[in-house]
Amino acid sequence: MTDSAPALRLGTAHGRGTLLAAVLASGMVFLDSTVVNVALPRLGAELEATVAGLQWTVNGYLLMLAAFVLLGGALGDRFGRRRVFLLGVVWFTAASLLCGLAQGTEWLIAARFLQGAGGALLTPGSLSVLQASFHPDDRGRAIGAWSGLSGVSTALGPFIGGWLIDALSWRWIFFLNLPLAVLVVLAALRWVPESRDEAASRTRAAGRRRRFDVAGALLGALALAGVTYALIDAPARGFDSAPVLVAALLGVAGAVAFVLVERRRGDTAMLPTGLFSSQLFSVLNVFTVLVYAALGGFTFFLAVYLQNVVGWSALLTGVALLPMTVLLLVGSARAGALSARIGPRLPLTVGPVVAAAGLVLLRGVDPDASYWRDVLPGVVLFGVGLTLVVAPLTASVLAAVDDRFAGVASGFNNAASRAGGLLAVAALPLLVGLSGTGYEQAGELTGAYRDAMLWCAGLLLAGAALAALLIHRPPREGGTVAA
Repeated sequence: MTDSAPALRLGTAHGRGTLLAAVLASGMVFLDSTVVNVALPRLGAELEATVAGLQWTVNGYLLMLAAFVLLGGALGDRFGRRRVFLLGVVWFTAASLLCGLAQGTEWLIAARFLQGAGGALLTPGSLSVLQASFHPDDRGRAIGAWSGLSGVSTALGPFIGGWLIDALSWRWIFFLNLPLAVLVVLAALRWVPESRDEAASRTRAAGRRRRFDVAGALLGALALAGVTYALIDAPARGFDSAPVLVAALLGVAGAVAFVLVERRRGDTAMLPTGLFSSQLFSVLNVFTVLVYAALGGFTFFLAVYLQNVVGWSALLTGVALLPMTVLLLVGSARAGALSARIGPRLPLTVGPVVAAAGLVLLRGVDPDASYWRDVLPGVVLFGVGLTLVVAPLTASVLAAVDDRFAGVASGFNNAASRAGGLLAVAALPLLVGLSGTGYEQAGELTGAYRDAMLWCAGLLLAGAALAALLIHRPPREGGTVAA
């Protein structure tokens, strides 16, 4: 093994305890990713938030995850995966407590930024601990169990969150993380072995310092934050206002500087630019941004629309989204197997088209909508389309680059998916003319919702066209694809 961790077996107490800690920790992150949209109408009303406040409640979290998840993985490799994993759990939980105690929109948004930073330490750590700790014969089963059980937490998230919001308060979707975190910390301290990258240790022992790409991470965050601020603030201040123009310029400058810094650092960069010599890798990540932008925009608008216009409870809204997650949980492995047999082009072309058809159906949901007749068919179609995409996309990203870059390629694709959702939530209210407290007005929200569904469907169709024209089967698993 290249790491210093012992080889755990899945059937032992240490193996089961390590898996438990990883599943519960990642479950907290996935839970907060799925239930916050359901809580937006309630927390918006209680905290008197504007549309911009709701956008930042979602995007503060996504911004920190997208910008720092790669750095979080590198910190674990250097200083110890269990140590950084535990730091992420404690950080994420403390920020969750602050979210639940928030007395105003600014407080909540700041806490969500902190929560995203903790998630950037926790998310890569939960998987890297399994990868480094388990015996090769059990590693695949451990990661498969982690994926399946984490999927269950994602599926249950909207249901549990909706019930907590209706029965208690939106604050309890954050307080729920506290008892889960206690279990994670106890399990990690008792059963999870420490591990780190031995190559980095040998580098230090030889007197050479392998620096972290902090500049790359900060410039990436600046680029995303500047563009996001400009998009969110433009409806209130105007495109020609100084804060919007400065934010936009900083975002663009940060993106340009990020590319230059990463190119200069070469293979030591957070994101080695040589990865983009693979045309397939580049196209797949553009595809990822398009598809996950549609997903982020869809979930943001649908959750608010169903509660503020159709008049459903938070629980019923969470249940309405449940079939989509169940389809992903049940069908992703089959979609991955299909892609392995026939190549990724067809699933990545057909999937977005099917999902777009679901959004067109959901666009017609009116204030007197029936769940079975008006909502379920569209959600199922969208879920089927997304199921055709997720597993083939992940496998294709990993197969598009050399094996030694598998970790950074997977991490960047994860960041691309979060950036897609981030940009959609920032841009769509601007594009459909929703601002201020318009989300509380049924007439204004209805028009914005219907336009947003068309925009999201358009993003999916653009992704389908990209897949049909430019995505092909990698020549081999884990192989480098020529441009």
